[in-house]
Amino acid sequence: MDGLIVSNHGGRQVDGAVGALDALPRVVEAVDRRVPVLFDSGVRGGADVFKALALGATAVGLGRPYIYGLALAGQRGVQEVIANVLAEFDLTMGLAGCATIGEVAAVELVRAGAAPPGR
Repeated sequence: MDGLIVSNHGGRQVDGAVGALDALPRVVEAVDRRVPVLFDSGVRGGADVFKALALGATAVGLGRPYIYGLALAGQRGVQEVIANVLAEFDLTMGLAGCATIGEVAAVELVRAGAAPPGR
């Protein structure tokens, strides 16, 4: 296999199912860098891209937002959606203190209300 895609398309209707973002770190760990891990589930903006990359995704798919842009304004709409996602991602990187995409992987995410690791 050349890579994996972590996605829950269609699975969100199953009560108690593990969310794709919650499963991502375990998938990345199991793969152990042998193949790229792409994340494509619920990505709506740059902050979502940031979270997926911080949790180990190699790349992130942008499904529904570009379709909205296409429906509203054709090619120009898609270009604007992508530009906006990139701008939000850039802002999120800056707010997290990351100057490069490589630094995003070193960011440790903590779920709201959860104690930081080691406490």
